[in-house]
Amino acid sequence: MHKKLFIPGPTEVREDILQAQAKPMIGHRSKEFSALYEGIVNKIKKVLNTQNHVIVFTSSGTGIMEGAIRNCVYKDVLCCVNGAFSDRWAKIAKACGKNVDEIRVDWGKAIKPEMIEDKLKKKKYDAVTLVHNESSTGVRAPIEEIAEVMKRYPDTYFLVDTVSSLMGDKIEIDKLGIDVCLTSSQKCFALPPGLAVCTVTQRALERTRTIPDRGYYFDFDAMLKRYEKDRQTPTTPAVTLLYAMDKQMDKILAEGMENRYKRHLEMAQYVRDWAKKYFALFPEPGYESVTLTCVDNTRKISVADLNSELGKRGFQISNGYGDLKERTFRIAHMGDLTLDEIKELINNINEILKL
Repeated sequence: MHKKLFIPGPTEVREDILQAQAKPMIGHRSKEFSALYEGIVNKIKKVLNTQNHVIVFTSSGTGIMEGAIRNCVYKDVLCCVNGAFSDRWAKIAKACGKNVDEIRVDWGKAIKPEMIEDKLKKKKYDAVTLVHNESSTGVRAPIEEIAEVMKRYPDTYFLVDTVSSLMGDKIEIDKLGIDVCLTSSQKCFALPPGLAVCTVTQRALERTRTIPDRGYYFDFDAMLKRYEKDRQTPTTPAVTLLYAMDKQMDKILAEGMENRYKRHLEMAQYVRDWAKKYFALFPEPGYESVTLTCVDNTRKISVADLNSELGKRGFQISNGYGDLKERTFRIAHMGDLTLDEIKELINNINEILKL
C-alpha cells in the first residue's frame, strides 16, 4: 500500500505528474529539447516574478549549495547556522577551501538580522549564506528583515537556500535582492527528486566570471552561455524529470501563486493549532515554517510507533532530525497537499493516540 507522504521531502507527487515522465525520450541536443527547456525557464520566471537568470541542474539542492560557494565566494564567507542544513552549507564552504565564519545558534532558534549586521560591521565577506526554511527544526528565517541588512552591504552577496520553502512560502526574490536563490524539485514543487533550480542575479554572474577554479559541473557561466547559445545544457539533463516539471509548472500557473501561498498558510495554521493544543511547537515563537511543522514531543509518545500505525493506514510523517529524533516529529504541508488531506492525517493521529 502506498503511504501518502507528509514528510519534508520527497513530497507526495500526483499521478498525472508521475505519468508525464513516461513520454517518449528525445535527444538533449534536439530542437524539441530546446523548446522544452526554454519553456520551463520562462514558466519559472513567471511563477517567481523574477527577472534574474534561471538555471535548472540535474542534481539535488546540495549541488547548488556547493555551486553558489564556488561561483560567488573568493575567500571569506559568513554562514548562518541554526540546524542541519545550514550546518551542511558551512561544511560545504570549508570543503571548498573557503574561510568560513559562522553565526551559530541553538536548533529551534532563528538567525536574527542584528546578528548578521554585527558580523558585517566588523569584517568584509564575499557572501552570506542563509537557509530560509530549516526543515530539521521547522524554523523560518526572517528573510525580509535580513534582506534590509544585506542591502546596506552591497559588496557582500546574498546566497539563500529555499529548498523546502520556494513555491510554498512567498519569497520576493528580486525585491529582497537575493543573488542566488536555490531550491530542488522534491519539496514544494511536488516533483520527484533529481532536479535543482536556482535564480542568479546579473551581478552574481559577473562575479562568477572573475573567480578561477570555480569547478565544472555547477559553473553558472557555462550553464548560461549554453542556454543563450541554443537553449540547452552543457551536460546531459534528466529529460524525463523535465517532462514532469513542465507539466507541473502549467498546473502551478493554473492554480495561481497567491492561491498556492494561501493554501500553504491554511495548512500550516491548522497543524500549528493542533500541535499547540496537544503538544507544543519546537521553533522559537514567531519563526514557524509555512511548509512544515516541527512538533515538540511533550507527551513523550513513541514517534516510531505512531508512524508505524500511520503506515498501516496509508500515511507517513517524519521523526525528528538527528539528535531531535523522538524528541520532536515533523509534519510537512507542502507541495500539492490540500487542507482536507491534512485534516484526514490529523484525524488519524488523534485516533491512534486517543487524543
